[in-house]
Amino acid sequence: MKCPYCAYLDSKVVDSRPTEDGEKIRRRRECLACGRRFTTYEVIETTPLVVVKKDKSRQMFDRNKLLAGLLRACEKRPVSVDTLDRLVDSIEQGYANQLVKEVTSRELGEYVLKQLKELDKVAYIRFASVYRDFSDVETFMEELRQLQAEEN
Repeated sequence: MKCPYCAYLDSKVVDSRPTEDGEKIRRRRECLACGRRFTTYEVIETTPLVVVKKDKSRQMFDRNKLLAGLLRACEKRPVSVDTLDRLVDSIEQGYANQLVKEVTSRELGEYVLKQLKELDKVAYIRFASVYRDFSDVETFMEELRQLQAEEN
């Protein structure tokens, strides 16, 4: 494992344990050159999920891209990074359990919105405004009215 500090290619495992969800192995490593410690996660390699974009092009699902979008939507909101990480894990796991190899960006976006709506309404609106490309204030207000109607 390459050291993130000095780029030396050899390290030793100091500690190893499963994560809380049991889906990954957390390994604490020590670089044999500089002696600094770092953490790595080992996951089971699965069949990759492919996202079919609006223009019919295909892209590998990128959990970091999704997580970055969720982090932007949840900025200054009481939602922890761990919660968002678990949300992305559950989305990936959900598609893997269904043995889905391809998903449209629309289906993925709607699924994310559904999960985000339950988590934080403000973050949901933020994500929806980018995902659904709200073009004017009226579109934004309509989404707010629908959200309010669901709560009543």
